[in-house]
Amino acid sequence: MVIVDNDVKLDFKDVLIRPKRSTLASRSEVDIRRTFVFKHTNSTWTGIPVMVANMDTTGTFEMAKVLGDHGMFVAIHKHYSLEQWATFLQAHPSLLDSVACSAGTSQKDFDKLLEVCGLRIPRADGTHASVRFVCLDVANGYSEHFVECVRKVRKALPHVVIIAGNVVTGEMTEELILSGADIVKVGIGPGSVCTTRKQTGVGYPQLSAVIECADAAHGLGGCIVSDGGCACPGDFAKAFGAGADFVMSGGMFSGHDESGGEMTERNGKKYKLFYGMSSDTAMAKHSGGVAEYRASEGKTVEVPYRGAVESTLLDIAGGLRSACTYVGARHLKELSRRTTFIRCTQQLNQLFAQNVEHAAHSRTSNLPADAPPSKRQKQ
Repeated sequence: MVIVDNDVKLDFKDVLIRPKRSTLASRSEVDIRRTFVFKHTNSTWTGIPVMVANMDTTGTFEMAKVLGDHGMFVAIHKHYSLEQWATFLQAHPSLLDSVACSAGTSQKDFDKLLEVCGLRIPRADGTHASVRFVCLDVANGYSEHFVECVRKVRKALPHVVIIAGNVVTGEMTEELILSGADIVKVGIGPGSVCTTRKQTGVGYPQLSAVIECADAAHGLGGCIVSDGGCACPGDFAKAFGAGADFVMSGGMFSGHDESGGEMTERNGKKYKLFYGMSSDTAMAKHSGGVAEYRASEGKTVEVPYRGAVESTLLDIAGGLRSACTYVGARHLKELSRRTTFIRCTQQLNQLFAQNVEHAAHSRTSNLPADAPPSKRQKQ
């Protein structure tokens, strides 16, 4: 029997946050750091809960060096070798709290995950530490095979915080948490270079997915990360307002010095390659091509070169602080309790959109890569 759910499901573009009376006098009064105690390990993490996606064009060690300094987080892509992990962690032991080691469901991925998590990294105080976070990442988190993978990793690595997904509904969020996940990754098809919805017809509007999955996760003491769909800093605020504990993005962090992807130049303008991890480009690079039994579910684009990622981080952080002042949230944790969404038919005045975007790109791209953040902000 065919079932049609007539309830309206919403995306970030369908809503705005209604402002409320606030006692905050300045954005500087807002604290966007959060502290979490994770369900299965009882360990804590404190930082700004913004994550870079584990794509090989964004989830890089270079990105982690910058985001770690800002208290943010990077899910490192799974294609680094054990030797590269060892070199990175030995040189930057302080970043153990800012990175996750990614893996799929294959035995090869599992074996390498155990090796990376088995690395003992000396700290300045004479103690040793190891990788604290792992990201179990598949496009379809609804398969029983994936659930078994989560259970397998939880049993093998009881001390690590597991990020697992992707799913978009409450019942599967609960299933993954009960199987050992601490943080469930939410999102099917919202990414800027993801074509799953086009290729398969499967998906769920991201705002509604976050609201439903957050409710399910928080009822069990778990967390969620909204993965994908953010096209501007305001979308991060909407995701947090909807109940997300963390917000992950790939496209927002593409095109920077710290991003992967080949740099090209055309008509005097620089671009960096950005592609989905199920695209023809990614599968040709890592799997020898697209297998006969599947189709590409990602696209490849050229992103205008945007310089150092620090200016983007400051833009996102500034947008979050400003959103909090508009609703009277002194701490980021309060944002979801202070948020009321209003449905809208139009968010932005597009009269000069192309002119403004062109001018903004021209200003930032003309700055030298080592320009101080303060100069980039003033620009």
